[in-house]
Amino acid sequence: MSRIDNIRWRWVPAGLLLTVIAGSGPACGETGDAEPARGADSRPSVTAGEGGAGDQESGLRVDAQEGTVTREAEIRVGSSVVTVEIADDPDVRSRGLMGRDSLPEDHGMLFVYPEEQILSFWMRNTRIPLDIAFIDRSGFILEIQQMEPHDDASHASKQPAMYALELRKGWFEDHGVEVGERVEF
Repeated sequence: MSRIDNIRWRWVPAGLLLTVIAGSGPACGETGDAEPARGADSRPSVTAGEGGAGDQESGLRVDAQEGTVTREAEIRVGSSVVTVEIADDPDVRSRGLMGRDSLPEDHGMLFVYPEEQILSFWMRNTRIPLDIAFIDRSGFILEIQQMEPHDDASHASKQPAMYALELRKGWFEDHGVEVGERVEF
């Protein structure tokens, strides 16, 4: 069981639910350049019912119209606390933050993989300029890159990472967070 399984999950406000974008292929998530993540997800599965439903205890929220399950957690990045949506399965990782027009202050997305690997992301169909931090299994930031909207260029980690954290562009610099600092899940 990874540390991320021990996070206390919260309801996601309706305005933050992931949207499904027409078309196929990866987006602000895996580009397909890196080896796809493997392994079973130990989290409970939720079947969409009528309207938005969820499990108060686990913090899962289901959007029946979109067919998405979203979880949210607070993590510490340097000395700041941020709220992140958890992207820990291939479908959620491939959608990433696509189709969003904005991102609330101190909110982002944490991509979780079952093992360390070279991670690769792009910004297709992503409208928000973002920073991405690649993080190792111990929670240390390996590198931070900036990504521009609608860019198909691949942003790959230079070394194997287990997590990737996307926040609005400039967030890390604005908060004095640098490579080598720890992210506490």
